[in-house]
Amino acid sequence: MSSAQPRWFTDTEAGHSQRYVERFRTMAAEGKDLDGEARLIDALVPRNSRILDAGCGPGRVGGALHQRGHQVVGVDVDPILIAAAEEDHPGPRWLVADLATLDLGGIEGPEEPFDLVVVAGNVLLFVAPGTERKVLERLAAHVVPGGRIVIGFRRAEEYSYSRFDADITAAGLRLEQRFSTWDLEPFSRESEFAVSVLRVAS
Repeated sequence: MSSAQPRWFTDTEAGHSQRYVERFRTMAAEGKDLDGEARLIDALVPRNSRILDAGCGPGRVGGALHQRGHQVVGVDVDPILIAAAEEDHPGPRWLVADLATLDLGGIEGPEEPFDLVVVAGNVLLFVAPGTERKVLERLAAHVVPGGRIVIGFRRAEEYSYSRFDADITAAGLRLEQRFSTWDLEPFSRESEFAVSVLRVAS
């Protein structure tokens, strides 16, 4: 764990983790379309790719990618969410880990690098303040040369898109494409959400 506590723990109310789990279980039971992020990621990689679901929550995205034939590892700092992922989406490996200090090789031994990392669900707004660049660096360290990191989060004062862009460059990544939704609507200065496709140096 990093010395600073993630906002997921410090800026939320007691019991929020279980409410988050139940929210998506209810939506799934109602037949809501919860696979939008997974459809985009599936289109970016060949079948049977190794994908890291970073900040995986209760496993919605990683579970869908596993069903599409990919090798998925999901990590999240919240043990409650990881327990829900294990229960609701068997198949991927689900691990408790802080993205700011992520070292999968130190958790379960040597780990092959991933073809792609997906970071959905506003994850960068819930990491510890000031660790966003470190998170990007740690994610990049787990990706094959030339691989991608795809990150989506809403516009927010606490972590602006200009700061994000500066951190992308500082982490040695390249912004390849940016959209305003996971179904590839164009991004503009007025967009309230950004999906950024980053390339790791080859």
